[in-house]
Amino acid sequence: MSKYQIDENGFFGQYGGAYVPEILYKCVTELQQAYRPILESEEFQREYRALLKDYVGRPSPLYHARRMSEKYGCRLYLKREDLNHTGAHKINNTIGQILLARAMGKTRIIAETGAGQHGVATATVCALMGMKCEIFMGKTDVDRQHANVERMKMLGATVHPVTTGNMTLSDACSAAIRDWCCHPKDTFYLVGSTMGPHPYPDIVARLQSIISEEIRQQLEEKTGRNYPDYLIACIGGGSNAAGTIWHYLDDTRVKIYLAEAGGEGIDTDRTAATIHCGTEGIIHGARTLVMQTDDGQIREAFTVSAGLDYPGIGPMHAWLAQLGRTNVLAVNDDEALAAGYELTRMEGIIPAIESAHAIAALKKINFRPEDIVVLTVSGRGDKDIPTYLNHKNLAKNL
Repeated sequence: MSKYQIDENGFFGQYGGAYVPEILYKCVTELQQAYRPILESEEFQREYRALLKDYVGRPSPLYHARRMSEKYGCRLYLKREDLNHTGAHKINNTIGQILLARAMGKTRIIAETGAGQHGVATATVCALMGMKCEIFMGKTDVDRQHANVERMKMLGATVHPVTTGNMTLSDACSAAIRDWCCHPKDTFYLVGSTMGPHPYPDIVARLQSIISEEIRQQLEEKTGRNYPDYLIACIGGGSNAAGTIWHYLDDTRVKIYLAEAGGEGIDTDRTAATIHCGTEGIIHGARTLVMQTDDGQIREAFTVSAGLDYPGIGPMHAWLAQLGRTNVLAVNDDEALAAGYELTRMEGIIPAIESAHAIAALKKINFRPEDIVVLTVSGRGDKDIPTYLNHKNLAKNL
């Protein structure tokens, strides 16, 4: 077994596990016992892959960004998760988890969301399967991601604005877990990232690994080899990052760079760069790196990106960073916004602000002209147009 994968007890090194209230113990144990047999069954794989092809629109393209390649002195390919149905990578996971929930006999779905993409993807698959859907979203994010809120409601979901704490993603997660405690029998918590109690980090990584599976095939077709020199992705909870790197973790030829949200800077209190600024602790059912005070209270995360606004990190990514398998860069708000404008002007692709953090990482890496670089554009930027317009001064010099 790879040292980078989860062990039989649900840990990545010292990170992971399932630290849940007693009322959820049975739910979590049931899921731990059920998920592998269901996900690995022929019936699941047949239906999952058919939906990815005919409903989601996979495989997502691997696009050679020629102008950006010339600027950064490499052969840059963009993995276009922004072109999936619902506009992001999140649908890869929700399609799989809704099938898992159905197989387990669950009838009510709850989920947390930050930028709203996971909420939209969850509401979408609930509409597809005719299941009741309730989404928890911090009120701060409800206000700044209004279009996605309306999409969720149009799809039939009930959206609960969360008014505790910073009113962002972390608070939405806490509210979803509280709801799960009240409805353990019929409810399936459809987690959106590689976070939460075991087995969620492993479930989400496995379902998102379709990204790196396709990268291998597409690179072979385009370059004559199935691996890049560099993989780049943004990282918040870590779902698109896990999917991008999954099939390359044991391939030492591949350098992995992940971009987390620096906010106003890692030397300030207004940051979401957990791998840079976090310490070991427990958040939302898992032991991982957490931004916390000396006495263990969760510190609020700050970033312009609603989808990266989380004071923890998936335990898989805490472990990979500790081992040195991944290189994690902190990208500040202004750097990400400028990079989003840059991709828009140079390639005609408006990225989600989350994805723009990965674009900004290109400036921080020294490439050789022959290097093959694959960067995952995790989502499209329609939802972020008001934020981009509030910072259009950053496009002046492009």
